[in-house]
Amino acid sequence: MTTIASSIASRTAAAETPAVADPGKKALWTGRALSGLAVLFLGFDAVFKLTSAEAAASASAQLGWSAGAILQLGVIELVCLAVYLVPRTAILGAVLWTGYLGGAIATHLRVGDPLLSHTLFPLYVAALVWGGLWLRDRRVRALLAAK
Repeated sequence: MTTIASSIASRTAAAETPAVADPGKKALWTGRALSGLAVLFLGFDAVFKLTSAEAAASASAQLGWSAGAILQLGVIELVCLAVYLVPRTAILGAVLWTGYLGGAIATHLRVGDPLLSHTLFPLYVAALVWGGLWLRDRRVRALLAAK
């Protein structure tokens, strides 16, 4: 009886999930490279904040952040990074990064930083996060598939 139930459940799940082709090897490795670039940048930024580097304190002060907030931002970044790096929770990690990076855009916009180089830079990083995930994760391609 359980084999019939599991067969029906798997057919139902397959019918609900749109058929999405597996990426080729080049697309998969491109996705990994894009995600890797994003992870390197975001990891560097988190460590930079966690070590309370003088440059981090100076840059954060220019953006209106207190010295006490730098450590908290670094911890938030580290948590988002950990969630993004686990394949099972990578989509949640990308959503969390989207929120964090959206706040970074708002901060740069508030202080009047240059648009293309500073204000939109978090958007470029978010594009790496989502683009890499889209190329390497079938679930994201299925979620964003055109019907």
